[in-house]
Amino acid sequence: MELRMTRSGFGGLAPWSRLARRTGWYTGWLLAAAWPVGSLLADEPIPVHARAAKVLLLAHRGASALRPEHTLAAYALAIADGADYVEPDLVSTRDGFLVARHENNITETTDVARHPEFAARRTTKRIDGQSVTGWFTEDFTLAELKTLRARERLPALRGTRYDGQFQIPTFDEIIDFVAAESSTRGRVIGIIPEIKHSTWFRQLGLPMEDKVLRTLQDHAYTRIAPIEIQSFEIGNLKYLHARLRNLPLHVRLLQLLGESGERPGDVLAAGGHLTYAEMERPAGLAEIARYADAIGPATRQIIPLRDDGRLGRPTSLVADAHRAGLDVHVYTFRPENVFLARNFWQGTSPQARSPQGSIAEIRRYLATGIDGFFTDDPALGRVALDEYGH
Repeated sequence: MELRMTRSGFGGLAPWSRLARRTGWYTGWLLAAAWPVGSLLADEPIPVHARAAKVLLLAHRGASALRPEHTLAAYALAIADGADYVEPDLVSTRDGFLVARHENNITETTDVARHPEFAARRTTKRIDGQSVTGWFTEDFTLAELKTLRARERLPALRGTRYDGQFQIPTFDEIIDFVAAESSTRGRVIGIIPEIKHSTWFRQLGLPMEDKVLRTLQDHAYTRIAPIEIQSFEIGNLKYLHARLRNLPLHVRLLQLLGESGERPGDVLAAGGHLTYAEMERPAGLAEIARYADAIGPATRQIIPLRDDGRLGRPTSLVADAHRAGLDVHVYTFRPENVFLARNFWQGTSPQARSPQGSIAEIRRYLATGIDGFFTDDPALGRVALDEYGH
């Protein structure tokens, strides 16, 4: 399997650059079977913008609509369904291991509450300005976490069929698994880890950034595979940007954007006032472009909802980001009605699954010129891309 990449102006081999991606230098991609989508149209006309030659399909926590999130089973299904990248969110254990959980509070996504030996560890903490009660990864060793089993975060929507079957994987285990899948399938599979609660873990004496870089260097696969590191914080991405100049890795950086009125966790901890709304403006995007390759806004920051819950007019964020030299990787498309714009619902129940509606909604966003998107159901994302001509 031949992997080709471009060279950067700052020495060493560059991250998998936009040029490489847009000139088709990736190995062939697995295509999922397509099915017809009805005429589910937005009320507001959405202009079709210039499209990237290759829009990336990013498996949000794996195929998390169909398997418990952040398990090897979720990543396996995502890869089988044609994901270009799989996403492990990373948090730290008490003994410094990186594991995949969406947040350090494991109450909702594991069976920890059923373990009487851990009952006394339930506590309340203030993290990123929010009071949170539960059990937290930093209070467990890796060996202890391995005694727990994953469970579905949204049981009312997605059922509990797979609860109790899968362990919490480490970052090392995920890399080994993706490498094996890549070899078996004969295609490159990227990894797009997110560093969660960076400032919080650094304050605990468990900083993750250098551990992430060391882990990537320790595995042959991640020394050559496309990697994109995400964070909602700013300082850690700037730190990674500086560190990566001298490392033989192919890593891009993604600045995630939260709700407009919110502040990044490190800004909040330092008593600063910078909001994500300011970061979305042209001057803010120009600053992001100094240390990152892409932004990750929420879907509704690209096309807001009207008061009736249907899609409105697109914002200028995609065009503004492209002018700043940034790619746009949007989060998150989910296939249940409750998460869809109202014009893409199938049936009247908010809990109902709407595959055709999800495909149609993704296609409306593709028309804005986005460069990649996160989805809980990569099979539907692959159909949307295939029907859209990617």
